Amino acid sequence: MESIKNVINFLKIDTDKQKLEITFAGDLIAASGVGASAAQCTSLSRALNDTFNLNLNDERINEAAYEGEKAYHGTPSGIDNTASTYGGLIWFVKNLSGGKNTMELLQSPKKMPLVILNTGITASTTEVVADVRRLKEESPEKFEKIFNQYENLIIEAKKALLEGNIVKTGELMNQNHKLLQDISVSGEINEKLVKIALQNGAIGAKMTGTGRGGLVIALAETNKIQDKIAKAAEKEGYDAWKTMIG
Repeated sequence: MESIKNVINFLKIDTDKQKLEITFAGDLIAASGVGASAAQCTSLSRALNDTFNLNLNDERINEAAYEGEKAYHGTPSGIDNTASTYGGLIWFVKNLSGGKNTMELLQSPKKMPLVILNTGITASTTEVVADVRRLKEESPEKFEKIFNQYENLIIEAKKALLEGNIVKTGELMNQNHKLLQDISVSGEINEKLVKIALQNGAIGAKMTGTGRGGLVIALAETNKIQDKIAKAAEKEGYDAWKTMIG
């Protein structure tokens, strides 16, 4: 309710004068790490925009959705609502000084099949972040090295995606997962799903989101391998969603 109120207040809609009946629907699994809350906030913003003829562009829709996300995450990064608003492949850099975030829509020349694997476990973002912060304070030099590697890896990944280099993208996903292991955010269940994906033909697989549960994403070279990964995960009792980059 707080999220809904945030969006309504941001858009300056007077619910005393205009009563609203709001219904949400869809097949996203809440609290799985797939961005269901952001999708809810974005869809509400668009519905209110259409209902009241507010003539908002995507930038303003995104701003309204971000206000809704605050109710769920306190200080959200902004990436989930941005992805929900614009769709597709996005380059996103949060401005840590409080200024405008960097957001660039990318287009890969090659379609890259993805499988999203759901562990069915929800971890506490607050708890995981606190653990990482503690470890960073204990080993600042180690973490600075990891974060520098992370930054270089992301720049390489952007280049690989824009070139449609699926093999390089997969390799970088694997490297990224290793870094996430090093900062303790992966978990036993994430490792199991990464292993299932790689053993069934994925060229890259990594956890995403909070970690210690949540989601794993796997990259396949063909739709046939994508199907094989999904079926292998489902056979083990996990949800698997197929999608595509490009």
